[in-house]
Amino acid sequence: MKITDLMIRETMIMDLKATSKEAAIDELIASLTASGRINDPVLFKEMILKREAESSTGIGGGIAMPHAKTKAVNEPTVVFAKSNQGIDFAALDGEPAHLFFMIAAPEGAGNTHLRTLAALSKLLIDAEFIGQLMETRTPDEVTALFDSKQAEAAAKAEQAKAEEAKAEQAKAEKATASQAKKAEKEHADMNEGNDLIVAVTACPTGIAHTFMAEDALIKKAQELGVNIRVETNGSEGAGNVLTEDEIRRAKGVIIAADKKVEMARFDGKPVLQRPVSDGIRKPEELIRKALAGDAPIYHSSGGAEAQEDGEKSGIGSKIYKDLMNGISHMLPFVVGGGILLAVSFLLEQLAGADHPLVQLLQTIGGGEGAFHFLIPVLAGFIAISIGDRPALMPGMVGGLIALNSSSGFLGGLAAGFLAGYVVILLRKWFAGLPRALDGLKPILLYPVLGLLITGTIMFYLFSPLFSWLNLGMVDILNNLGTANAVILGLVLGGMMSIDMGGPFNKAAYTFAIGVFASSGNTNGAMMAAVMAGGMVPPLAIALATTFFKPKFTEQERKSGITNYVMGLSFITEGAIPFAAADPLRVLTSCILGSAVAGGLTQLWSINVPAPHGGIFVAALANHAMLFLLAVAIGAVISAMLLGVWKKPLESKS
Repeated sequence: MKITDLMIRETMIMDLKATSKEAAIDELIASLTASGRINDPVLFKEMILKREAESSTGIGGGIAMPHAKTKAVNEPTVVFAKSNQGIDFAALDGEPAHLFFMIAAPEGAGNTHLRTLAALSKLLIDAEFIGQLMETRTPDEVTALFDSKQAEAAAKAEQAKAEEAKAEQAKAEKATASQAKKAEKEHADMNEGNDLIVAVTACPTGIAHTFMAEDALIKKAQELGVNIRVETNGSEGAGNVLTEDEIRRAKGVIIAADKKVEMARFDGKPVLQRPVSDGIRKPEELIRKALAGDAPIYHSSGGAEAQEDGEKSGIGSKIYKDLMNGISHMLPFVVGGGILLAVSFLLEQLAGADHPLVQLLQTIGGGEGAFHFLIPVLAGFIAISIGDRPALMPGMVGGLIALNSSSGFLGGLAAGFLAGYVVILLRKWFAGLPRALDGLKPILLYPVLGLLITGTIMFYLFSPLFSWLNLGMVDILNNLGTANAVILGLVLGGMMSIDMGGPFNKAAYTFAIGVFASSGNTNGAMMAAVMAGGMVPPLAIALATTFFKPKFTEQERKSGITNYVMGLSFITEGAIPFAAADPLRVLTSCILGSAVAGGLTQLWSINVPAPHGGIFVAALANHAMLFLLAVAIGAVISAMLLGVWKKPLESKS
């Protein structure tokens, strides 16, 4: 398979408009969405950001390779994009990124595309090739350059293979008995490990960095005249697996990995543990240290924890990541349980509350089923994001205490963050314990003390406080006057369009989810506002490209058709490419239309008892036709504003 089979022309962006890291990610995802290569841009972005939270995919040298492997991907794809001005992507060398390769890999696919991505990764450490890429101006030039380079690399590999075979044949023909004996002795000496080192490379998704580190280590070892064997822990499992004999003979071991690898086999060997980025950026340093034995001796019985890579993020982004981890794991319970409950309410009006099917749906979806897990799951997965696996149990129990004490969503948030940081504190307290007691930490100390401390604080302090706040908030929302409700709907609806999937959008959606979860699915008013506000931008884009065709390019008009489906499905991100290309006009128009839609849902007292689905759950609303009318009015307002405001193509400067 050629690299360009994955790097299709239709998704390429030759002039990236984004000026920030998240905006660049959104613009790249929008290209994937518009071309139909992914089916769930929200999930895909979540997985991309999860990978970024582990370590930046800005690998340096002006290159960024954000990537994810998820069921949200329909077909394996690489989106190539170029930013002339450069974007701060938190790159490892601190320099702005100009070339972007967003890798979208589907779950359960074969490994052909992964081998292709490995070939791509290896090309990107060639400085001359990067310089040529920077000079490209069209997708055709990019495609031709990659095809040429891949063919050249394949030809070189074949030539090297042929020359090696020829050399081996000549050597065999010329060797005398004494020479063969001498060669055998030299080979045996080398096999005793005089210059042999072994390495393992691995990144969380096993797509790009794994193979780039492998190639960098092999190339540098060849330059230094060092024998090296590199095992890759890629997405499809381990490749070039190290043998027991190779490990025994090795003078040192390099682990360039950002995820757990099998370590027991290296017991008693000097092992250098570094992040995978060091395998790409510092191969010579790693190889020289491994050769010199300048690494601690690894003891598998010691239970040593993995070394952190030192990548630090801001407090705000860390809290946001932890919160989103909890909400993303809670959301399936909210969606599944909420929709089943909503269907049961609809059936109850037709068949009565005592109908067996109504009772079944309410049991499965309600407080005895899915909804019973909302707060514990939220708290548990916030905690695990902060304190890793030992924090899961204290977090979930803290969430259960919040649920039983009517602390609701706010209490669950508090329980999750409390449990996570309690476990971090316990780790610091017990860091000085004798190594022989390390095994007691995860099975006794962390769970018992973590649960005791979290439970005590929740029971005596947080639960009373957040119960008062939660019940007060629900009471205020239930008793809002029409004018105040409309204002809140305007704000929530407008926030859904400010950054179309970013922090403002997520803040509004999280607030609605909190009200939804805390009120036991009885208050879907806020959900109606955010769903209507989120549906407006893509629908407005679709309408504008349909009725104001002279003001959009042919490619934009094609993407506009896709936005009909995305808007109806409540996928706001479909409008991102248009917002990135013309932020003032697009964002202003969409914010106004979304605000109107959100306000109308409150004016008409619309309640949508389902947290996602767009038009597909509209029938569950108490006023389904009014909900659709609110969305339509908002979309038409935004489309008209954009269509009138936007300059015709021929008038653009």
